[in-house]
Amino acid sequence: MEDNRDEPVARSPHARRNAWIVIVVLLVVAGLAWAFTRSGGSGGAGASARAGGGAGGPGGPGGPGGPGGGGRRQAATVGTATVTAADMPETIAAIGTVTPIVTATVRPQLSGNIFTINFTEGQIVRQGQLLAQIDPRPYRLALAQAQANLERDLAQLNLAQVTLKRYQTLLSQDSIARQEVDTQAASLKQYEGTVAADRAAIGTAKLNLQYTSITAPVSGRIGLRQADIGNYVTPGDTAGIAVITQTTPIDVAFALPQADLQRLIARRAGGGALPVTAKDQGGTTVLAEGNFLTFDNQIDATTGTVKAKARFTNAGSTLFPNQFVNVVLVADTLRGVATVPVTAVRHGANGDFVFTLQPDKTAKLALVKTGPASGTRIAVLSGVKTGETVITEGADNLDDGSPVLLPGDKRPEFTRKSGGFFSRLFGGGSSGGKKEGAGAGQSGERRGEGQRRQQQGGGQ
Repeated sequence: MEDNRDEPVARSPHARRNAWIVIVVLLVVAGLAWAFTRSGGSGGAGASARAGGGAGGPGGPGGPGGPGGGGRRQAATVGTATVTAADMPETIAAIGTVTPIVTATVRPQLSGNIFTINFTEGQIVRQGQLLAQIDPRPYRLALAQAQANLERDLAQLNLAQVTLKRYQTLLSQDSIARQEVDTQAASLKQYEGTVAADRAAIGTAKLNLQYTSITAPVSGRIGLRQADIGNYVTPGDTAGIAVITQTTPIDVAFALPQADLQRLIARRAGGGALPVTAKDQGGTTVLAEGNFLTFDNQIDATTGTVKAKARFTNAGSTLFPNQFVNVVLVADTLRGVATVPVTAVRHGANGDFVFTLQPDKTAKLALVKTGPASGTRIAVLSGVKTGETVITEGADNLDDGSPVLLPGDKRPEFTRKSGGFFSRLFGGGSSGGKKEGAGAGQSGERRGEGQRRQQQGGGQ
C-alpha cells in the first residue's frame, strides 16, 4: 500500500540565492536611510550658519554641538593679505568729450583755380605753412596794371607841379589871371589823389597775389582735403579746402555734480593741482594724463551739473577731437589710510564686512566702513587696523569663528578619517574593512552550508 503523504520538497539553489539577495538589498536600503538621517544637517554649515542657531549653525541641527552635527567643522583653505597703510586718491568719475583748443577751416581769400596742393592728408602742419596755391597769373597781371597806372599818373602829377610854379611866377608879374593859377592848383591836387589811389591799387594787387598762396592759419593736424587741383574755389565755400585741429595740447570737456563743486573750488583756491586721467571707453587703458583747467560760470539746472575742462599735453596724440573718454578727477588724497584688496570686502544685510585671520587659525567677521578704491585695493576707514590679516579667497562658506587652513598647512587627522556619507554607511576606515570581511565570511559559510544540504537531499 503506497503512502500518499506529501514529502518535503527540497528548495532549489536559485531560490535560496534570491532570498539572500533580497535580504542584502533590504539591509542596504535601511543603512542608507539611517546614514542619510545622520548626515542631513551637516550640509547646512555655510550661508545659513552665519545667522547662528539655524540648521548647520553653531548649536543648530547639523552644526557644531547641535543634533546631527560633528564636534568640529571642517577647516577651509583660504588666501590672505595684510592690511597696509597707503595714500588713497579720492576720485570723481565722469564721461568726457575731447575738444580741440582751436579748430580752423582753411578757406581761400580770393577766387581762382587751385594750381597746386602742398600737404598730405592727416599730417601735422605749422602755422604759416604753404598748403595750396591758386593760379597767380591773373593777379600778377593786375599788379602790373596797377603799377603802370601809377607811372602814368605820376607823370601827370609832375607836369601839374611844374605848370603851377610857372603860373605862380607869371602871376607875380601880373601876366596871368589868378583864376588860371587856382585852376592849375586844383588840377595838381587831383593828380596827387590819383597817384595815392594808384599806390593803394598796387598794395591791393600785391595782397591778392600773396593770397594766392593758401597757408595754415594755426598749427595742428590737417584733415582730409575737400578740393583737388583744378577746382575753382571761392571765399564763400563752406567746406573750404581742409580743416585743421590743434591736438597738442588738447582739452576734454565733462560735467561734474554740483555737490562736488565747493570742495574742488576750495582745493583750487589752496593752489593745489587737480590731476585728471583720461581712459578709453572701457575704462581700462590710460590714454593721457593732464590737469584740471576751469569750471563753467553757471550750473545746468536741468541736470544739476557744472561743465568743466581739463587740459592734456597729448604728446603721443592718443586723444582725438570728439572722442568719448572716461575722465577720472583726483579731488583729494587720503594719507596713510588702511587698505585691503577689493576681494577681501564682502557685502551683507548689515553692510560691508571682512574676515580677519585670528592667531588660532579661525576667521573673525568684522564690519567695516569702506572708502575710495584704486586699482585692486580699497580704503577701509574703520573696522580693521594696519597689520591685521584679512581673508581674500575661500570666504564663501565661512562664518564667524570658522576654522581655516592656509596654503601649505596639513589638514587635521579628524578631517581625513571623517569619511562622509558612505564611510558612515559601511563603517569607514580599517575597522569598517574588518567588519566587511567578517560579514563576507559569514555569508560564504552560509552559502556553503546550503549547498551541502542540497547535495545530501539529492543523495537521498
